[in-house]
Amino acid sequence: MLDADYIKRHIRTVPDWPEPGVQFRDITPLLSNPRTLRVLIDLFVHRYMDSRLDLVAGIDARGFILGAIVAYELNLGFVPIRKKGKLPFTTVAEEYELEYGNATVELHSDACKPGDRVLLIDDLIATGGTMMAGARLIERLGATVVEGAAIVDLPELGGSRRLRESGLALHCLVQFDGV
Repeated sequence: MLDADYIKRHIRTVPDWPEPGVQFRDITPLLSNPRTLRVLIDLFVHRYMDSRLDLVAGIDARGFILGAIVAYELNLGFVPIRKKGKLPFTTVAEEYELEYGNATVELHSDACKPGDRVLLIDDLIATGGTMMAGARLIERLGATVVEGAAIVDLPELGGSRRLRESGLALHCLVQFDGV
């Protein structure tokens, strides 16, 4: 059966990257293999195909890959949420905390409108800061984040718990214990 367990078996673990003690969960093998990519996208598409969505928003950078394909398959528009300074038009910005400092993401000020129902997607939930910042940007423009979605959840870092406690519905395909 091709499901989330199949996806998990194809995620590469890179020990001690980007620093000693970290087990990096690398999704690039999912993307490079046509079968795993199809299964991955189908798992998201089948979940959301009957949802009343207007847009898919993807978080820089792997969320762009997933989000754009899912948006295409669902016949929806795609909205990029980018790192600060990368969008050419008027933006709204949200600063958030990372494991090792602060960062800022931006969204075009006309990317969505009041009443839009948005799926927010990224590759991985660690501390939850990036997804929370993306959700705040979308909501600041008057749209609603219907659900946050990711391939991987790292529950020991607390991000998925924080996101759910904030009221964001969250769907992750797989989880890895440990950091």
